Amino acid sequence: MTASNNSGSLTTIIKDNIATVQFGHPASNSFPRQLLNELTAELNQLSTNSSVSVIVLRSEGAGAFCAGASFDELLAVSNQEEGTLFFSGFANLINAMRKCSKIIVGRIHGKAVGGGVGIAAACDYAFATIDSSIKLSELAIGIGPFVIEPAVSRKIGKTAMTEMTLAATEWKDTDWAQDKGLYAKVLENQVELDIDIAHFTTKLASYNPEALAQMKKIIWEGTEDWDVLLLERAAISGELVLSDFTKKALGQFKK
Repeated sequence: MTASNNSGSLTTIIKDNIATVQFGHPASNSFPRQLLNELTAELNQLSTNSSVSVIVLRSEGAGAFCAGASFDELLAVSNQEEGTLFFSGFANLINAMRKCSKIIVGRIHGKAVGGGVGIAAACDYAFATIDSSIKLSELAIGIGPFVIEPAVSRKIGKTAMTEMTLAATEWKDTDWAQDKGLYAKVLENQVELDIDIAHFTTKLASYNPEALAQMKKIIWEGTEDWDVLLLERAAISGELVLSDFTKKALGQFKK
């Protein structure tokens, strides 16, 4: 499956029971709503694909892994319904990752901000390079990481999540991210990253797919309320994005 348009690109390649899903966008692999919806639909489809045991989630290029939400679309939000709808895209994506029957391995090759951190946290196992620093900058633009917070807190703990959120302009390096549990393994560069991911996923794909599917359910035990919770969080962000503070801050960031 390959899709490419002004809203970004999405490509899936299936080989040896491993599905490699790659998303991309010219603006630092950020997510407009259409791309969020396409990735969500693709993960839902792969969840029921019997020829797939493992999913590798990656982004294109050699720059940022994911810059989070599209600033252009955030600036274009004119009412709460539109705002809630936009942030629901991240809620639906994280829930799709959570409920997907396949193990999702994240390939984090560069910096991740905001929603990008949420996506990394929603992976079941994440590899990263030493360039993959992270930041939750939402408070600096007048909103907060409300939708992704459950996924981030589940992975790194509430204390570390709070530290990241309140220090909204500070990058956390990969040592910090690995120590807190966001990254399982950190490699020197993308060459080493791909070698390790190929070795790891080949082994995973050789295991009993039914056992992997049952393990996936156990990994995500206790998150059954997220279908409602994340949409409630999306409504909070959808309201705050309309504030004058946020509109001005987004305009400054875009410049």
